[in-house]
Amino acid sequence: MVSRMFRIETGVDKERLRLLRARLRAANTDASPVLRAMRGTPAEREVPLGIWALGDDDALVGGLSGHTWAGWLHVGLLWVAPGARGAGLGARLLARAEAVALAERGCRNSRLETWDFQAPAFYEKQGYAVVCAIPDYPEGVTEYTLTKRLG
Repeated sequence: MVSRMFRIETGVDKERLRLLRARLRAANTDASPVLRAMRGTPAEREVPLGIWALGDDDALVGGLSGHTWAGWLHVGLLWVAPGARGAGLGARLLARAEAVALAERGCRNSRLETWDFQAPAFYEKQGYAVVCAIPDYPEGVTEYTLTKRLG
């Protein structure tokens, strides 16, 4: 066996990052018939999704930001202003995102992450199930990944 030496560098490099992504994408496409079948189809694209709740003065009182990809809705952010909480606004925002993802983008599933001090019980009330818990992410906090079948 021939021993090879490699130089390891640290730092942000946009061109290397572009190359890394391209090479990983090619390797994943080669290894996965599912990803290979998605290439060149709308399911391949990550499409942003935003749902906004505005007050009488057009001020933001709640919102959801995420994206759809490969038949999945990924909820990245969901927030409701303190004065608007408890009135079902968060559930309405989430339901609207799920409806758009299902009816307009063909998504069959949804996923999200939340911390233990945020809203895992809220999401479970909306039909989500915990599929992963990561303790101490960050230290002293548990992060949960939840999923839901849409439709």
